[in-house]
Amino acid sequence: PLSLPPYPSFPLHFSPLSPLASYSAPHVFPLPSCAPLPLTSSPLSLPAPTSLPQVILKSDAPTGDVLLDEALKHIKATEPAETVQSWIELLTGETWNPLKLHYQLRNVRERLAKNLVEKGILTTEKQNFLLFDMTTHPVTNTTEKQRLVKRVQGSLLERWVNDTQRMDRRMLALIVLANASDVLENVFTALSDEQYETATARSKALLDSDPEVEGAKARACEMIWAVMAAFNKA
Repeated sequence: PLSLPPYPSFPLHFSPLSPLASYSAPHVFPLPSCAPLPLTSSPLSLPAPTSLPQVILKSDAPTGDVLLDEALKHIKATEPAETVQSWIELLTGETWNPLKLHYQLRNVRERLAKNLVEKGILTTEKQNFLLFDMTTHPVTNTTEKQRLVKRVQGSLLERWVNDTQRMDRRMLALIVLANASDVLENVFTALSDEQYETATARSKALLDSDPEVEGAKARACEMIWAVMAAFNKA
């Protein structure tokens, strides 16, 4: 599985009001080799719920990340295998399906936030929302945030390859997650008008790609496109 810290530092605040699915999706993204979590259907086919590709675990070797290892444990123990979309829902820790409560990760957002606070990426604050206080986690390491912003900008500008097969898979995964979290637009705000138009046009073309077509290509990482397809259906 692909661990993406400190990628969640894109949002200015990491709070329970932020999109849930984007917090769980990194736990079903594979490493660049795409080996640990293959899909049972190839090419990727998503015409109906009964034909959604299922996630099959090939290796349960520890990753060193507590949440990722916990996700692997659940995926390994699941019979029959669940689909990508089901795992995104289950790994949010917010499922209300009483038959699948034992699969869900506990306190996902809080644990992710705590991890990023410990890494010095975020900090913890209390904010008042009318009748109650809410814990938020603003970015404290702006240098790290700007480094990531520059990387995304570069991938869509001077390092643009115009080929999803040649694009760095971690960057592709990051762009998909940032878009699902509604923070991708924030990456482009400091660009010049010309750069902004170029970057937004390229990101739109990338995100408008057909996951079925891209996932069926020879060197594609099926999991990334399956996650994107799940987001598109949400």
